[in-house]
Amino acid sequence: MATTCPIGFDLDRLREQVQRTYERVALDPASGFHFSVGPEYAIRALGYSRESVESLPAISTARFAGVGNPHSIGAIKPGSVVLDHACGAGMDLLLAARSVGAAGRAIGVDLTAAMRDHAARAAIEAGLGEVVEIRAGTFEDLPVADSSVDYVISNGVVNLAPDKRRVFSEIARVLRPGGQLYLADVVVERELSLAVRSDPDLWSACVGGAVTEAELQSLASGAGLVGGRIVGHFDSFRNTSVERKLGRALRVRGVTFHACRADAAIR
Repeated sequence: MATTCPIGFDLDRLREQVQRTYERVALDPASGFHFSVGPEYAIRALGYSRESVESLPAISTARFAGVGNPHSIGAIKPGSVVLDHACGAGMDLLLAARSVGAAGRAIGVDLTAAMRDHAARAAIEAGLGEVVEIRAGTFEDLPVADSSVDYVISNGVVNLAPDKRRVFSEIARVLRPGGQLYLADVVVERELSLAVRSDPDLWSACVGGAVTEAELQSLASGAGLVGGRIVGHFDSFRNTSVERKLGRALRVRGVTFHACRADAAIR
């Protein structure tokens, strides 16, 4: 099961490569990447509402680099606490903040300083500065208290994690009983070869660390999340270098996945 890096994998190089990639997305989103970026991609390929996306600050939407639409999984209730556990420039986070309203909170955590800066500026520009809080951190060690959030949203980042079991354990830790995970991520049709999984460049391309749908469900259940199911599929890598190099052979695509924390009825 491809939930951790192969033995001998250069984790420091992987982290540096991922951080460099997303620093470049933050600083120059039009410079071209192995994945799609921006508001038109979100609308046309992932089903985001044009009205909702275009109503958000461009400083956020221009840097959107998700692989699916976690908001399509279900509604986020007003007054809730939402965590976007790798929020990037904040497009999904701002949409969640609008859903929770003034009585709720939307917390964004991200490793990349430039992305955090853009997300914070976008929240203020959108009039959501009192609802949104941006924190520095990683999805393997979330700076969030136990059982403190109602929803975790995630878009295109679990595939980047060297230790996916730890990431899902952290998601389960911060969710309240009955809390919900709205996740979008990359999957492949079959388990990847050792050569692919050992290449940091392919990990930063959102492919080297991707798992199968069955593995995704196993990771969630192993962390104590229940009711895990694939909700939708997305052709996230159409017309990208990933599709040209690997997509047809491996059927690389985005999915949305829904699960809840155990020890309470699923809402």
